[in-house]
Formats: sequence, C-alpha cells, structure tokens
Amino acid sequence: MWAIAKKEFKSYFLSPIGYIYIGVFLLTASVFFYLDIFAYHSVEFSNIFGSASTVLTFIVPLLTMRMFAEERKNGTEQILLTSPKSVTQIVLGKFIAVSMVTLVATLGTLMYYAIISQFGSPHVGTAVVAILGFELLSIAYAAFGMFASSLSENQIVAAVISIGFFLLSWFMPNMLPATSQFSLMNSFYSSFMSGTISASDTTLLVSFTLMFVIFTIMTIQRRKNVK
Repeated sequence: MWAIAKKEFKSYFLSPIGYIYIGVFLLTASVFFYLDIFAYHSVEFSNIFGSASTVLTFIVPLLTMRMFAEERKNGTEQILLTSPKSVTQIVLGKFIAVSMVTLVATLGTLMYYAIISQFGSPHVGTAVVAILGFELLSIAYAAFGMFASSLSENQIVAAVISIGFFLLSWFMPNMLPATSQFSLMNSFYSSFMSGTISASDTTLLVSFTLMFVIFTIMTIQRRKNVK
C-alpha cells in the first residue's frame, strides 16, 4: 500500500497536474487573502479558508479524475488488477497519495499565517482548527472524486460527475433545508471556521470519506471479479 502511495504521489509531480492543483489553489488563496484579510486589516486567518473552500469544488476533480479513468483508458488497469497487491491496498494507496497532495497545498497557506503574524496576533488555536477542517473537507472531496474516476474511463466525464455532485451538495441545503445537516460545506462552516471542533461535523466529514473509499473498493473489486 505504501509503495503504491509513494509511486502515485511521485506521479503527480512527474506530470503537471500536481503543480497545477497546488499553483491554482495558492493563487486563488492569495486573491482571497488580499480581499478578505489584507484589504480589511484583519488578523482572522480562518477567513482565507471560508472563500478558498469554494475553489475545491472545481480543482479537486482535476486532481482525482485520472486516478482510475486513466488506467482504464490506457489499458493498464488489467496489469494493476492482476498485481500481487489487493484491491484495497491499491485504492488506499492511491487515496493516500492524493490526500498528501491536498495536504501539501493546505500547508502552503501557512505562509499567509506568517504574514498576518507580522501585523497582528492571529489566534493559533483557531488557525489549527481551520486547517484541520479544510483538510478534512479536501480529502472528503478527493474520496468522491476517486469514486467518480472509478466509474468511467473518460477523465472529463469523471471530473464533470464530481463537479456536478459538489455543486448539488453545495446548493441543496438552500432548496431543501432538511438536507443542511448532511452538507459537507455547512459542516465546515458551522464549526471549523469558527474555531471549534464539532463531533457531529467531524463525523460527517470522516464518514463521507470512508464511505466513498469503500464504494471505490467495491467498484474496482467487482470489475476485477468480472475480468
């Protein structure tokens, strides 16, 4: 599993996709840093993540769309499925790798914390909670993106499925208020953005992630059994 994770993590930076994800994320985070903090002389570091969380809807699918779809398109999936590694190890290895890429991008926001610290005293606890919540949201999105990639051999289709689902889950609470308790974005905003860790919101994010990792394992295992 760790060998797969290491190989997949390297592959993100042997191609432009890892650099594009981190670059686009930090570029947009810089814009939000100026609009939400610098322009208003604020020291609320967590404000960056409130705006940056919306960008995940569009950039995480670019990171995950190739995870399994590319294997199927290039015909290398059969080699992968007949390797000594189990399907669970393969899926977890790929998921760990993509999670590490999102973590690198998330930790890159610490440079904004350093800048804010030069002009004020941002609350350390609130900053840590915001980073934790943002990373949980990122890997939850990555888990669904991986699942979408396992459903199709077309990377664009996988990305569209992910973006469509994220947009639906984002706006659904406005149309059906009863679904607000199942909204990942609402869970992030309601607790982590305010500097508190809610057991229910954390459970929702973690459960969502585990559910789609398991769904991906089931999808790939069924394809392996058919072949």
